[in-house]
Amino acid sequence: MLKDFFTKPKKKKYATIPSEAAKHDVPEGIMSKCPNCRKILYSKELQKNLKVCIHCGYHHQMNAYERVESFIDGGTFKELDRNLQSKNPLNFPDYLEKIKKDQQKTNMTEAVLTGSGKVNNHEVIITIMDSTFRMGSMGSVVGEKITRAIEEADKRKVPFIIFTASGGARMQEAILSLMQMAKTSAALKRFSDNGGLTIVVMTHPTTGGVSASFASLGDYNFAEPGALIGFAGRRIIEQTVREELPEDFQTAEFLLKHGQLDAVINRLELKDRITTVLEIHEQVGELPW
Repeated sequence: MLKDFFTKPKKKKYATIPSEAAKHDVPEGIMSKCPNCRKILYSKELQKNLKVCIHCGYHHQMNAYERVESFIDGGTFKELDRNLQSKNPLNFPDYLEKIKKDQQKTNMTEAVLTGSGKVNNHEVIITIMDSTFRMGSMGSVVGEKITRAIEEADKRKVPFIIFTASGGARMQEAILSLMQMAKTSAALKRFSDNGGLTIVVMTHPTTGGVSASFASLGDYNFAEPGALIGFAGRRIIEQTVREELPEDFQTAEFLLKHGQLDAVINRLELKDRITTVLEIHEQVGELPW
């Protein structure tokens, strides 16, 4: 059953819009252009289709609140630890000013949103990293919020789901940022030892210290199509090994082919597929609650 779940291809369900619309001049914001196939889309239709291109299936970037709206049952999300905000322990120039700008731009206090909610009536703790806030970089507050979310899932005895999106460790916090790799990984180990279920969904991009720590430690490691996933940059690796890497290197599809992911799942199917995982674990009694 699980084998079919991971390997059986799903039929994609894309909406359609009139192709002639692209030929007319329209007010700004009404239309969007897909960066992959370069076709014109109605912005509202793109949003309705969970920001997946109706022509080529390209997954456009989603912010944290869009993720909540698309994945968590309406009216069930309750944010955790919104009061936590970054300081400037190393007195890095203009660091706090940049943080404030991103707070105003995203309506988030940091690069990760944590909270409780329900997925098709299954209670979960959810964590969503947002690459529009400091490129989703992991600083002390990001690590602390993720750790607290894991501990909250352990306390409530519910599954922990995390959507990862990050450029890696936050250089403005240096070693304090790198310490979050160990802290979050240790929290997941304690959660696992207590019988907790962790589901990771890697989105574009998931790189650096995030990919090398909690992003790779799920009981299930999923990814969206085309997501960039890796530690070091492609050019650095090629210069180190002195070999040309495959064209699809560090993509979700490459990792799946080499056994580093359990499945690559289209965003339109993600909620139902994860619901299936939750139901399977409940039915076979693998969840302690």
